[in-house]
Amino acid sequence: MSTQSTTTPDELVTLTIADADPAPRTLAHDVHDGLTQPFKQLPPKHLYDDHGSDLFAQICELPEYYPTRTERSILVARSAELAERTGAVDLVELGAGFATKTRVLLDAMQAGGTLRRFVPFDVSAPTVRQCSGEISAAYGIPVHGIVGDFERDLDLVPEPIGPRIVAILGGTLGNLPPGSRRHFLGRLRGLLGEEGRMLIGIDLVKDPAVIEAAYNDGAGVTSAFNRNVLTMLNRELGADFPVDEYEHVAFFDRRHEWIDIRLRAVRDHVVRIPALGLEVPFAAREELRTEISSKFTRERIAGDLAASGLELEDLLTDDDGLFGLALARVA
Repeated sequence: MSTQSTTTPDELVTLTIADADPAPRTLAHDVHDGLTQPFKQLPPKHLYDDHGSDLFAQICELPEYYPTRTERSILVARSAELAERTGAVDLVELGAGFATKTRVLLDAMQAGGTLRRFVPFDVSAPTVRQCSGEISAAYGIPVHGIVGDFERDLDLVPEPIGPRIVAILGGTLGNLPPGSRRHFLGRLRGLLGEEGRMLIGIDLVKDPAVIEAAYNDGAGVTSAFNRNVLTMLNRELGADFPVDEYEHVAFFDRRHEWIDIRLRAVRDHVVRIPALGLEVPFAAREELRTEISSKFTRERIAGDLAASGLELEDLLTDDDGLFGLALARVA
């Protein structure tokens, strides 16, 4: 796979951009595969086009959506401890966005005198450029931004320059089903080096009513975020999804202990996707899964880590046990 690396006008910022060509092919493959299965589904990464990312930023500010503010509160309370405990000089963040929460950890690393580099990794080039410039200016450190799909492009992450933290925050890990989750953790293990740690945001099992409210906000922002994936498919693949004729559905699956997020067709119709040569029938009330969000216990995350050659060192939680940060190292 070819990549391009550039140095921005800020000499401290380097951007590595994965070859753009595979991205449309990945979308086309995912859509063709997902919509021709008996139970239709799409990978959740396709929810995050530029507009989807903006909508998700709004979701994070909603009163019902506890994960973002709770995770931030844990970081505020424990970042100084994490910086001292890990001695990290290098922070890699997968799905960094604008690194809003991560700056709490960067502050602690800088205060401890260890911070030497930040590596934000995200699928959105404008986001990575803005984030990289802001962090470099604020902290005066080299920033190596990576634009790519972290399920495919982990080889673009530079080698450690010392003890590092690889962070995947916000419950992103929970979007993967158990088998894929363990495989992904095994690949992340290779980024740590000998002294590295992994810091993973995990939403915890709790009252289902609290969980379901977070994905069914009264303002309808989550509904708009979910349906936006259909707008993206119409734009990128020439599809003709009747976007307003799909309902947002999100419920807690008690057997699997995950939130199941779907789009439900209001009526019988056929969707045409010219770019793929597909005609996809939808029956009234048929559902298309767009995301799962697994909820964790200590035992579940420890088991996933152990299966991936990692060891749970600590699980940091808020006082109410809503959310956790799992700190892991190579076993």
